[in-house]
Amino acid sequence: MPQIAMVIDLNKCIGCQTCTAACKSLWTDEAGQENMLWNNVETKPGPGYPRNWEEKGARSGWRDGAIQLGGLHDPQDYGNVSALNHEEVYFKGTEQRLQRKEPLRSGANWDEDVSSGDFPNNYHFYMPRLCNHCTKPACLEACPVRAIYKREQDGIVLVDQDKCVGTRMCNQACPYDKVYFNYVIGKTQKCVFCFPRIEKGEAPACARQCPGRLRFVGYLDDADGPIAKLVYKWKVALPLHAEYGTEPNVYYVPPLLPQAFDAEGRFSDRSRVPLAYLQGLFGAGVESALATLAAEMANRKAGKRSELMDLLIAKDWKSLFKIKDVQLV
Repeated sequence: MPQIAMVIDLNKCIGCQTCTAACKSLWTDEAGQENMLWNNVETKPGPGYPRNWEEKGARSGWRDGAIQLGGLHDPQDYGNVSALNHEEVYFKGTEQRLQRKEPLRSGANWDEDVSSGDFPNNYHFYMPRLCNHCTKPACLEACPVRAIYKREQDGIVLVDQDKCVGTRMCNQACPYDKVYFNYVIGKTQKCVFCFPRIEKGEAPACARQCPGRLRFVGYLDDADGPIAKLVYKWKVALPLHAEYGTEPNVYYVPPLLPQAFDAEGRFSDRSRVPLAYLQGLFGAGVESALATLAAEMANRKAGKRSELMDLLIAKDWKSLFKIKDVQLV
């Protein structure tokens, strides 16, 4: 089966949430979708969205050849939706300012920009997340009515809304918590990789609207495309939590943050982000990937050519989106 995939360069993400807004306004602005973020950008290290999804992820997905159900989140893990006092201010003539009826207690970006480590060597980075359109989707395997399927032409994972009966087995099985439940219609809904746009020759909204040019879209088996070069040739794009066993098809170029300061305030040889933390996210290959990135950056600074740096810099935005011989716009 051909498999469409995405590579996200974490060294270029500034956490602007443009991708989140583009996805939200296009796909999840209806009743029952208030807390659905098919795409979101998290501050890492951090609890993410829904809150502490990695803790549930460690209990979900494939384990020893079988699907594990990690349970369901408390609704507060998605944040509380607090209504405003519109009625009192606009229709009852009361002299009060517009405000929330109850305070917010949590939300998708509740812990945004909260760094880890000790000053002056504190650190954080941004990590966009969406459905991984896995090769072995746990959600598909868990669905008792086979409402979830992979498209043969591109491997995109979709939910047949006519077949879905709302058992929520998929919600429990997905270790990345990127399958949502619409309480209004009683059905599961999730990222569709903007397949209607793909079919028209347009890039997914999250990728097309990204001002940082950090998302690459293409097929894994297209040797001349950006995905295959980053994943297979240069081996700098890695899956998130491969140990979950779903074989995700969204890959990440790990972040190269500035080196840590020494006692005299100068840059040292010590990495600011603990290697163990990045290995916990992206596996053992992250050390080699970081070394390759550093070496190619050094080559470029020395005036040498670097295919990898040219690819990642993406001066021509159209170079980000290549599906076989079709250039997406």
